[in-house]
Amino acid sequence: MRSLLFVPGDSQRKLEKGLNSGADALIIDLEDSVDLAAKEEARRVTAAFLSDTRDQTDRPRLYVRVNGLTTGLIDADLDGVMRAVPDGIVLPKTVGGADVSHLGAKLAVREAEFGLADGGTRILAIATENALGVFALGTFAGASHRLMGLAWGGEDLSADIGAETNRDDHGAYTEPYRIARALTLLGAAAAAVDAVDSVYTNFRDMDGLAAECRQALRDGFVAKMAIHPAQVPVINEAFTPSTEALARAQAAIDAFKANPGAGVVGVNGEMLDRPHLLRAERLLSRAQKP
Repeated sequence: MRSLLFVPGDSQRKLEKGLNSGADALIIDLEDSVDLAAKEEARRVTAAFLSDTRDQTDRPRLYVRVNGLTTGLIDADLDGVMRAVPDGIVLPKTVGGADVSHLGAKLAVREAEFGLADGGTRILAIATENALGVFALGTFAGASHRLMGLAWGGEDLSADIGAETNRDDHGAYTEPYRIARALTLLGAAAAAVDAVDSVYTNFRDMDGLAAECRQALRDGFVAKMAIHPAQVPVINEAFTPSTEALARAQAAIDAFKANPGAGVVGVNGEMLDRPHLLRAERLLSRAQKP
């Protein structure tokens, strides 16, 4: 997945628009974008949307962002949507691997109750929305076979810290958020899951979005979340490997195959070692994912 578009779970119109946005995944939101009084209606609308669209060909993957484990709302969220078979659940306010394991147990119960494939529901954890979560970023390895990615977010974190803003006068993240971003990358690598970059909140600034996508790709993120359909094409373009990059990766893999046991090979005048091979294999694997 390259692009993950947030869509309010209580808006049929926006859900339909999101379905045709070109996003690789929709994150159907039952959390921040839905008022407390509208939660039950959002569960109903979301479940109906999942049921109506899950058998469509060429649809985006359908994830549901539930309310956090400490809110008292997550069980009603899961009861409301799991029978409609979402592809995955997005867990907000995650504090380390223990929270992912806790959610995994809840999903296992509902998969059994509703006759769904055991372990079929994936988990994307948003792991930096409070200070406790930042300090727990090294605990996700082995937490659950369902975990497919770690995402980071700066908006809730800034509220938890009590900051006036999370960006400087030039639009770059300030130091606390750069730390959270970097630790998310390392936590995802340690857990062998995808690292997903945070949203870019200025949905009219496509140049700024493109620049932030390039930085994220450079550093190791493989996808980015979006808050507006107009952002999706920019994100998709940035995170789609170029023909040249794929060719370089394949050349590296072919060189190592032609020299079994070699620790270093030469490709087009450049000496490549095993980390280059691993990087090439990951690139091709991402490009081949449906």
